[in-house]
Amino acid sequence: MGIALKMTAKPQTPESILNSSDLNYDELGLRVGIEIHQQLDTKRKLFCNCPTVQRDVQDARFEFFRYLRAKKSEMGEEDRAAREEVLRSKKFIYKFYDTTCLVEADEEPPTEINPEAIKIAIQVARMLDMDIVDEIHVMRKIVIDGSNTTGFQRTALIAYDGGFELNGRKIRVSSLCVEEEACRKIEEGKGFVVYSLDRLGIPLIEIGTEPDLKTPEEALEAAKKLGMILRSTGKVKRGLGTIRQDVNISIKNGARVEIKGVQSLDILDKIVENEVLRQLNLLKIRDELKKRAARVEHTIHDVSEVFSETKSKILRRAKFKGAVLLKGFGGLVGMEIQPGRRLGTEFSDIAKTFGLGGIFHTDELPAYGISEKEVEELKRRLGAEETDAIIIAAGEEERVRRALTRICERAEMCKFEVPEETRKANEDGTTSYLRPLPGAARMYPETDVPPVEVDDDLREVEIPELIDNRAKRYMEMGLSQDLAYVMADSPHHSLFEKYSRVLQPSLVARIIHMIPSELKKDGYNVENLSERHFEVTLKFIADGKIAKEGAENVLKIFCKKADVNEDELLSLLGTETDTQELESFIDTLLREKGDFVKERGEGAFKPLMGLVMKEFRGKIDGKIIAETLQRSIREFLRS
Repeated sequence: MGIALKMTAKPQTPESILNSSDLNYDELGLRVGIEIHQQLDTKRKLFCNCPTVQRDVQDARFEFFRYLRAKKSEMGEEDRAAREEVLRSKKFIYKFYDTTCLVEADEEPPTEINPEAIKIAIQVARMLDMDIVDEIHVMRKIVIDGSNTTGFQRTALIAYDGGFELNGRKIRVSSLCVEEEACRKIEEGKGFVVYSLDRLGIPLIEIGTEPDLKTPEEALEAAKKLGMILRSTGKVKRGLGTIRQDVNISIKNGARVEIKGVQSLDILDKIVENEVLRQLNLLKIRDELKKRAARVEHTIHDVSEVFSETKSKILRRAKFKGAVLLKGFGGLVGMEIQPGRRLGTEFSDIAKTFGLGGIFHTDELPAYGISEKEVEELKRRLGAEETDAIIIAAGEEERVRRALTRICERAEMCKFEVPEETRKANEDGTTSYLRPLPGAARMYPETDVPPVEVDDDLREVEIPELIDNRAKRYMEMGLSQDLAYVMADSPHHSLFEKYSRVLQPSLVARIIHMIPSELKKDGYNVENLSERHFEVTLKFIADGKIAKEGAENVLKIFCKKADVNEDELLSLLGTETDTQELESFIDTLLREKGDFVKERGEGAFKPLMGLVMKEFRGKIDGKIIAETLQRSIREFLRS
């Protein structure tokens, strides 16, 4: 006997809030804290002697794999985030190089903590007016997503209780730690992840603020200021992936959510805005679910037979098709909670963490090759009404059952609260689910690394000049505001200061910054340019070996051949050209333009100067050319 479906009007869903400009963050009780993770530019890694260089995966010597499991804390507690990672049951594959060692492979005990990294960290702590610990102890923080071969990350508290000024008020900094960088993720597939060991163990500084930031714009400004303070040391790595921001966000009646891995500051404020939208919309869904007396049916149904002849390629290929019924969730699973992302996307994120491709849900069906007839049969099998929603997942049975179990737990939370969790920053400013928010159970003492006493010499480490203050000095030297800040923030600022004593500061800035920018637009490989190349160029000008106009030609040569020596460079520039060649060219030019010169007299200088410079620019100093031309014109007029 068939079950008759009760047809009712499609339930009304609450309107989604999509315009962040309408939000009053003060009324919403927005609180934001940020964590900055910055790689240090040290000679060796934090717990071994390997260099801190990134490698091409093709250079890997060999690879090995591991499965990781969770470890309970000293109190016998198991961290909830670690427990979920274990349930995902992934194989972790690691690429090993001639610049990595057995410490990275967790086959050898770590060395003592890198003293250079400690010194830099204390320097930053003093810049943030923090209290420095008397003795540095290393802790283990459980991380079993495969990003560390040991199953934990080593971290050490250096300082606490500091702050910095932003918009006239103090932003508190709760902690500053030194920790080891994680592996670099290369590839992820069904049930496996490939990591590269070259990045593992690079020293990081982690700076965490209190949740004192009250708007998305303030969060962005605070991250910029902390980044400026770190770069002011001159001892941090530059470039994509060398600094990351984690953002902790909460609103009134919402929850604390940690968003990991914001690599571009351009989207940090947008991420905060979109998280506020997400939490507000989840609260609206919660209120609607309460009105409907919604409930989650935790039974996982095998619905493979329903889709035995489906045209959906995904379902047809899958060994097992599972489904769960969410009573009263109809229309809400398809509700947009962030731009382009729905509640169903949240459930799909969970399924993906278990190695599945995602989910289907009845708010979006029929579609994707699933027919209306199949949807009706699915509803009949599960006893679903129009106000209900069904979640479908397909793949290996064990993974499907684990994923759907976790999705049911997440759906239960929708009835009561915004869940605390860790999310991943997406490039468009939205976020995706990663794992539950970890707790204190994941921290325990490191027994392989001895503590380090912080003596007076370490405490009195020199505090460097801030980039902002350096930029003000450069403006006083005659640079524009924009160029002054660029040079102050440049890794070559010491070179700028050295040669600004003997050359015009604007010329030095042009050679170090502006000319490379122009050459890059013209397709030159400016990544080849190092501080040595800029110094050679500046030295040649200061010594009179080339004219200032020749700087561009020098840098062009270095772009093509980075290892060219000074003698070869002079030969390539053709600087053997002497004044005889210049005088010969001018004599010929004056004979050709004789009538014009006699008519204009010494007024012919300016037009003729352009012709001479076109021939000798970069070969002979412009001042010498001008003097020679003026003298030759006077002699020509007297003859």
